[in-house]
Amino acid sequence: MTRQDKPYRVFSKHLKQLFGGRVHKISVDAGFSCPNRGADRTQPGCLFCTPTGSGSFGIARLMSVVEQMEHGKRVMTRKYKAKYFIAYFQPFSNTYAPVETLHARYDEALAVEGVVGLAVGTRPDCLPADVVELLGEYHNNTYLWLELGVQSCHDKTLNYLNRGHDYGCFVAAYTAAKQRGLRVCVHIILGLPGESEAEMLATADEMARLRVDGIKIHLLHVLQDTALGELYQAGEFELLTRSAYVQLAVNFLERLHPDTMIQRLTGDGPRDILLAPRWSLKKWEVLNAIEDEMALRGTVQGSRCRYL
Repeated sequence: MTRQDKPYRVFSKHLKQLFGGRVHKISVDAGFSCPNRGADRTQPGCLFCTPTGSGSFGIARLMSVVEQMEHGKRVMTRKYKAKYFIAYFQPFSNTYAPVETLHARYDEALAVEGVVGLAVGTRPDCLPADVVELLGEYHNNTYLWLELGVQSCHDKTLNYLNRGHDYGCFVAAYTAAKQRGLRVCVHIILGLPGESEAEMLATADEMARLRVDGIKIHLLHVLQDTALGELYQAGEFELLTRSAYVQLAVNFLERLHPDTMIQRLTGDGPRDILLAPRWSLKKWEVLNAIEDEMALRGTVQGSRCRYL
């Protein structure tokens, strides 16, 4: 097996086949907040959440949606020779606003030349019926992914993370989205404090049972200016080693449904605010190690799926 022949279903390959060229996501901060952070973004939120919501978006908040998209296009075209783009509404909860506001922001992004679709990141408790219907309209007219953060299927973990919702809330939101025909990508985190490997693999089994369209598997990484960072620096928990993460990620992939598209397989927080693990910055080494382990085992995504 060559590096081009992955033992899991690669999202970027799907996009290239669909659109006939390289497609890259451009992250956009549209100025939304989140029920866990309050309208002014000043409440504590989830333990892992930074003041800017997800990653480093300080400068982006000063730019319009169109300005962010045009800037992202220049970077992606120069760096990756990308031809097409997906507007990724990423930080905070990008359905946490009146439908009219959401409509306006999404349309701004789609009007930019070269943009072929939307990815809308949000929480399961931010999907009322009118928002699901709005997303359904976009699904009918463009390429759309709804990205739902759940992190774990265990309520004790969600409570520890101060998520503000339980797993049942996620299942209800996921079900409503699928009934409207939406593509759904689910975000989970491996290595969360207090979770055993068996519990993490139970989350894989749940994702297989639901037969999620896509998944982003994040390595737990700790960022500055977060409640999780304070706990880590106080010695409250330990992070996974690279070798442990590789083994766990392969075990997780083996239990997923083979049709699920893998949109992310590790985590690499912004270098300037990443406390740990620093080994996560060498993303390609981690990905290659995962593929090498799968080759050593002679396994592929879905090899141990319980819901075929």
